[in-house]
Amino acid sequence: MNAEQLERLRSAKGFIAALDQSGGSTPKALKLYGIAESEYSGDAQMFDLIHGMRSRMITSRVFNGDRVLGAILFEGTMDRDIEGRGSADYLWNVKKVVPFLKVDKGLADEANGAQIMKPMPDLDALLTRAVAKGIFGTKMRSVIKLADPVGIKAVVAQQFAVGRQILGHGLVPIIEPEVDIHSPNKAEAEKILRDELLAELNRQPADQPVMLKLTLPDTDDYYLDLVKHPSVLRVVALSGGYSRDDANTKLSHNHGVIASFSRALTEGLSAKQSDAEFDAALDAAIASIYAASLT
Repeated sequence: MNAEQLERLRSAKGFIAALDQSGGSTPKALKLYGIAESEYSGDAQMFDLIHGMRSRMITSRVFNGDRVLGAILFEGTMDRDIEGRGSADYLWNVKKVVPFLKVDKGLADEANGAQIMKPMPDLDALLTRAVAKGIFGTKMRSVIKLADPVGIKAVVAQQFAVGRQILGHGLVPIIEPEVDIHSPNKAEAEKILRDELLAELNRQPADQPVMLKLTLPDTDDYYLDLVKHPSVLRVVALSGGYSRDDANTKLSHNHGVIASFSRALTEGLSAKQSDAEFDAALDAAIASIYAASLT
């Protein structure tokens, strides 16, 4: 575990850029970026295009460690180069942005109002590769749709079990039990989730910290106990389908929580923009998300 990176994540100002769209979400991300599905064919070309989008963001003069603390990468991005360097190496050694890797393989079918993660039989091999490539931490996502204690407990138990496997490789896991913003009983689900997270964190040694990535809660500062917990390195928020303006407003009302936005970060960016237009749009996005992360 890199001590300089650990300290940046613990105390520096900024937010985490989520650049980890996978196979299922890439066509939508490209469409929002102004590239229609009719403009490419096959996964290889699709992933070339999304890598081009991510590279354009990362290499932009406005994207650096002054405001962006970390970036979450898709496995395919980790395995590719940016300006002749491995993506993680480029992020840290050129931009001073801490690199993370998305490690989950997607969601299992819904049960008890929640979707746990699909099995990850090759996780140890992936984590070994990630360490060799200079990755600091990982991210993995589950989804909670209903305030069902059985489903939520299953999500949190799996997240921490896998998180401890990740810690065993010297990496910091971002535990992400997303509560669907359209849940009919979102506030109740958040109460059950908070209690389950605190129970697991109270069993987690402070010298083996985790990060939490959570949906912006219905009640301001609802996760303050998690923010202050000695076993939590940082609490970050996902945008979860909210517009950037809405996500920023909600985030600014939650003290100690910083952004880890994906779609809300890329909102307004287009493949058709000139470099000057692209940089200006990205700069505006980064500035607003950074400001919302300062509270």
